[in-house]
Amino acid sequence: MIQSNLFQFEESTEWKTVADGVQRQVLGYDDKLMLVKVKFIKGACGTLHSHAHSQVSYVESGAFEMTLGETVKIIRKGDGYYVPPFTVHGCICLEDGMLVDGFSPARWDFLGTDSEQYTL
Repeated sequence: MIQSNLFQFEESTEWKTVADGVQRQVLGYDDKLMLVKVKFIKGACGTLHSHAHSQVSYVESGAFEMTLGETVKIIRKGDGYYVPPFTVHGCICLEDGMLVDGFSPARWDFLGTDSEQYTL
């Protein structure tokens, strides 16, 4: 089993630029789950996409226009959402902000690891 270190510290955990105005910081993970912070600047987009993973997200700061399937809502600090597997979703950042995402199983693609090798 592959897993993260037991502790992840803000100052020593790498931020990776994943789109214009979007950065991702992978925190704790093993083969069953993963925690990720995603930082957005105003106007940045989380492009519509889907994946086989279940996802839960918490709005740590900012405001977002969030699309889940056919539903569009404005979400703000303190709000959260659940994304069932294979549901098309994405967002537009309305105010600089950060999302905290949990995935099950882990997103090996976020680590640059061959996910097929770790299929559950």
